[in-house]
Amino acid sequence: MAEEAAAAEGVEDGGAVEEPPVKCPDCVPGLPAWMATFSDLVTLLLTFFVLLLSFAKTESAKYEAALGSIRNAFGGNVLKQGEVIQRGKSPDDSPSMLDSQQPIKPFPIEFLTMEGILDKHEINRESDEDLKSMKENLAQYDLSENVDVYEMPEGVKVAVKDKIFFENGSIKPKKIPIAVYDKLVKMLSHEAWSVFIQGYSSASEKSPNGKMDAFQLSSRRAEVVMKSLISRGVKPEQISAVFYGDTRLDEISGQDNTSAAFNQKVEFILRKRDLNKKGHKVAPK
Repeated sequence: MAEEAAAAEGVEDGGAVEEPPVKCPDCVPGLPAWMATFSDLVTLLLTFFVLLLSFAKTESAKYEAALGSIRNAFGGNVLKQGEVIQRGKSPDDSPSMLDSQQPIKPFPIEFLTMEGILDKHEINRESDEDLKSMKENLAQYDLSENVDVYEMPEGVKVAVKDKIFFENGSIKPKKIPIAVYDKLVKMLSHEAWSVFIQGYSSASEKSPNGKMDAFQLSSRRAEVVMKSLISRGVKPEQISAVFYGDTRLDEISGQDNTSAAFNQKVEFILRKRDLNKKGHKVAPK
């Protein structure tokens, strides 16, 4: 009664009535704390791949190869129409990925990374040759200054600058780079390299007795060099010999005599990969 009287007296006096505090409902539990760390990790990874992409070269070959890999993974029609990728439909007229005449052959996904991450370069993706180890081999046998190295779609080609020249109409060597030849023989004898011997002749060249024409001369020249390598310890299975006659002349303008003598030669091409080995057999149709 005393409290009610006091409250009534407070109202009459114009005072405010103190109300009890309102209690908030219990908060709903949020995401666990590890989600924040996970989100940071994903953001950092995304930033890292964006940086990789910014440094990488944008090439159509990589784009087409990626499409080919997608085709193999999902079974879609990922194909190429000329130089442009066009939309199409599958045979049952249902939507598919892409359609055209020439299929895009995929290659391993690791080659889609930016240049420099792998030892192999983009241009050398079809070969198992390792450019770095090949250069180390050439340096080991002191041949680095005597060769030109080329990267090609099917692998690495090493062309020996020094050539063996022959007398006009003869299979007798006129000029042999002895020092380079000895280094070449030593490397072929101790390392797993393949050598391609290429024989040439000058325009309409013939032997003095007229029995050998340009093709026969270039063939015999390649044969002479091949036998010389075998006699020095190079395995026959490492050697391939070809001859071109006078069909691939190196012309030197204004120097007819020098040009003729320059084409009476044998050249060396070095490879780690033997192109005569059988590859993956496919159906002809």
